[in-house]
Amino acid sequence: MRIAIVSDIHSNVVALETVLNTIGTVDQLWNLGDTIGYGPRPNQCMATMRDQATAMIAGNHDLACIERVDLSDFNADARAANIWNGQQLEPAHRAALETMPPIHAVDERFLLVHGSPREPVWEYMLSRDQARDNFELFEQQVCFLGHSHVPLIFRRQKNGTCLNPTIPAAGDTLQLEPGVRYFINPGSVGQPRSQDPRAAYAILDTDTSTVRFMRIEYDIAKTQRQMREANLPTALVRRLEYGM
Repeated sequence: MRIAIVSDIHSNVVALETVLNTIGTVDQLWNLGDTIGYGPRPNQCMATMRDQATAMIAGNHDLACIERVDLSDFNADARAANIWNGQQLEPAHRAALETMPPIHAVDERFLLVHGSPREPVWEYMLSRDQARDNFELFEQQVCFLGHSHVPLIFRRQKNGTCLNPTIPAAGDTLQLEPGVRYFINPGSVGQPRSQDPRAAYAILDTDTSTVRFMRIEYDIAKTQRQMREANLPTALVRRLEYGM
């Protein structure tokens, strides 16, 4: 089975459509949260994901846009963008987010979470110590997560040793080994932060037990124009071209 893994779309429909057109036919699509926030097209991104995603969870920006988390926890630019996104959101999409969990067990092998198993909404999984502690909190072999906007792989070896994170390059393929457990972040579709502005996503092949990390260029200038038309904060507009 071929499964597309996307995360942190952040209302960037130009990036999302480019990714989906590139992916082509897949058996399933898993969305790791933060479909909205920051960007200019929340309703289009929600409509597309609600139509196409076979599994979809909520992130901190999704919840902020519907006032389910405290907006004071965000910086001024993110807060302004979340307020604007929430004001644009159609009632059906708001209702969908109201009931959407931030963590979802697909089956006995795969877990989806936005932040971490310990703190599904807020924790940024970036260090070995964080990964070591969080491996104790779920049973599946692989946990896919988002939130940091940076592609990362954490491994726990068969002997229980947790290794430092590795940053996969575009085109890298990870072989999932029996007995080894993983945290895998595919990176962000709509707002990459690894100094690479291309949209990031991953393809899981359950038949070969592989995860391939992908990048694709999209029309950043078009998204920036949409953001300026919506009077979204200038810093959020500019950061897209730098992948920061």
